[in-house]
Amino acid sequence: MSEEVPLLEFRHVSGIQKRFGKKKFVLEDVSFALPKGFMLGVSGVNGAGKTTLVDYIMNPNKQYEGEILINGEEIHTNHTRLREKIAWVSEDNSFLEARTAKQNAELLGSLYENFDMKIFYQALQKMELAPSKTLRNMSRGERMRFQLAFAMAHKPVLYLLDEVTAGMDPVFRIDFFRLMHEVLDEEVSVLMVTHIEEELDKKMDYIGVMENGKMVEFYENFPEV
Repeated sequence: MSEEVPLLEFRHVSGIQKRFGKKKFVLEDVSFALPKGFMLGVSGVNGAGKTTLVDYIMNPNKQYEGEILINGEEIHTNHTRLREKIAWVSEDNSFLEARTAKQNAELLGSLYENFDMKIFYQALQKMELAPSKTLRNMSRGERMRFQLAFAMAHKPVLYLLDEVTAGMDPVFRIDFFRLMHEVLDEEVSVLMVTHIEEELDKKMDYIGVMENGKMVEFYENFPEV
């Protein structure tokens, strides 16, 4: 029986130095595999390489040597098509600040082939966020909820979550992980960057630790049910 292809895999990924006169931070020989249907938590101090790891996936320009694969396919063989399969939730993600959650979904959702407004509204309702609220009037926690609802609506196979629970109230944090486990199935996985140790130990199926651009630890975890 052939071994199942991981949903996300890094194979000896090292950054390419291209800047003259100034050192550019890069990853160094990062390898790991995230199976389908599981959550991976990546931790590390500021500057350890967590953001760079996500950027190598999201950036349309290949900035590394080695391979980053989604379902066995190198992401930069057809970045536009494979990018549709990825949801990125981060403070750095750009939306239309003066528009409402509903307007953002209608306008930016059209960029995705499979965006489903019904799923978007259902997710907003679960997260108790009004579709009529403008992004500029949302708290940080509400912005993360909106982005998560937007992500769910375009039906990704990989969720990239960058410090999404920082600033969330404790009650919704419980609901957040419940929602994440609802989206997990045989075809969907989650990579979450977090500095909250409790979330790693209690919620993640796999844990990776970044240090100076290297993945110094990667292991299977057994979270609370």
